[in-house]
Amino acid sequence: MGNQPLDELDRALDQAAMWLKLAERVCVLTGAGISAESGIPTFRASDGLWEGHRIEDVASPDGFRRDPGLVWSFYNARRANVRKAKPNPGHLALVEMEKRWGTKFCLVTQNVDSLHFEAGSRNVLELHGSLRRTRCLGCFTIQDRELEPLGDSPQCPHCRGSLRPDIVWFGEGLPEAVLDAAMQAAYDCDAFLVVGTSAVVYPAASLVPIAKRGKAVPAKVIEVNLTETDASSYADVGLYGPSGQILPKLVKKLDETGS
Repeated sequence: MGNQPLDELDRALDQAAMWLKLAERVCVLTGAGISAESGIPTFRASDGLWEGHRIEDVASPDGFRRDPGLVWSFYNARRANVRKAKPNPGHLALVEMEKRWGTKFCLVTQNVDSLHFEAGSRNVLELHGSLRRTRCLGCFTIQDRELEPLGDSPQCPHCRGSLRPDIVWFGEGLPEAVLDAAMQAAYDCDAFLVVGTSAVVYPAASLVPIAKRGKAVPAKVIEVNLTETDASSYADVGLYGPSGQILPKLVKKLDETGS
């Protein structure tokens, strides 16, 4: 299914806006799709390789032990891509939504570019870490280094230990506190938005069914994707098209119907 006919999309937007208007708590899960609209390439190339290397070789603890320089080359290239990117209208629309619900709005993201923060979102849970942070293997200090050049063998400014990206790699578990907070937000919400993600990567994908069976009255699931995905079977309404176009329209509908 591609972009919806305008009349169908308009009806779906009306329905989604009505459910959001009734919601006391809102949770949003975002994925690579929203960042792709800012020009950030997806994590994995179509052939599963990065410059001839298996993606697991540049995004796993074993890969880092074998060749930390190669891993940092990969992440420095990703950091350079993010340096050129700016938040798009989809990111900004989510900022406007957070202003409506305040602390009762939670944005959970699988993305590591921190564009949600750059756009102005504050209550953000980064499930997979951030390209802007480093973690020391010696003293375990986590630092926000923004997107400054780090070279292929950066050292901790405190203990001179080796640094790694503060990213969840293949074979690693998600930060327990972050995952617990995300699951609680999904469980507690009255409306759950799935934005720019196919909902196939676990445990992030588990947030959708958690929202559906959370409380006595299940959350309304609103899907915002280019096409139908694995999340569509849970969706109460689907809004299909670029999130940078759909989300501003949804915010406009909220403005029209009042808060």
